[in-house]
Amino acid sequence: MSNYFSQQDRQGGQGGNFFRPRKFGFFSQAIKALLISNVVIFFGAGFLGQFKIGDFPLGNYLEYQFSLLPLEGGFQIWQLFTYMFLHADIIHLIFNMLPLWMFGSELEEMWGTKKFMIFYLTCGVGAAVANLFFAPMFSQVGPTVGASGAVFGILIAFGLLFPDRLIFFMLIPIPIKAKYFVIYYIVAEIFSVGSVDNVAHIAHLGGAAVGLLMLMLDGSVRNPFSSSSFSSPMFKSQPKRNPFVYKDISDAKVYDEKIEPKKEEENNQIKIDEILDKISKGGYQSLTAEEKRFLFEASKKMS
Repeated sequence: MSNYFSQQDRQGGQGGNFFRPRKFGFFSQAIKALLISNVVIFFGAGFLGQFKIGDFPLGNYLEYQFSLLPLEGGFQIWQLFTYMFLHADIIHLIFNMLPLWMFGSELEEMWGTKKFMIFYLTCGVGAAVANLFFAPMFSQVGPTVGASGAVFGILIAFGLLFPDRLIFFMLIPIPIKAKYFVIYYIVAEIFSVGSVDNVAHIAHLGGAAVGLLMLMLDGSVRNPFSSSSFSSPMFKSQPKRNPFVYKDISDAKVYDEKIEPKKEEENNQIKIDEILDKISKGGYQSLTAEEKRFLFEASKKMS
């Protein structure tokens, strides 16, 4: 993996970010698991749907048990999760899995597998809750399936964390910055609310809203509604203060640790150089979670 990132990507890439995947054969751990599970469940459900239990089609039973049903139409608590792994048809599946891979891979590399999965599943559950409580205000709601709500959370995260990244996506013939791509999709969803097209637009917006909220709570995106003391990191562990050892309690003094800005910049640059050397030898995956976090924070300061 030593040649996975180009020299330009190490120096900053688009939008002041340090790393950008160059090859399409890239599947990180969580992305691979999500792609495989969604594809296997789609074809497995299609196969089982050909059978019957007595006179009752098994496909209808699976839909009734695991798709997201309205609150007064058979809803069960597990459906908040299971509906994300069901899809109406192959086109529906592709249009969800392709952006999940395109935009989720880099987020997982930056956050780590655990944080990415928490973010993805929470966005999906948030989308389901929005669909249950708000969608009936605008249109009649039936069984809902698909990972779109969770994927919209991924889109909003990518657009906010890599706003100037140039991307090509599906039918768009020219490169477009990620922030404009996300804005277009969000605005399109807002204007589509209430339309009779069998698309869960409220769920999409719900997933995006939950993703935005999590990023603000995490400190990855500035929270305009609270002070810095309120928006503590959601996934990051708080740094521990260095312990002080005294010979006698009377020797203890309370003081603020001050670091000269110039010295701090020099230390940060040395650490960045060490991390880049480590990447050139063992690849980006050789970094620890703390090194990835430090590199991402440094890239935001340089952008």
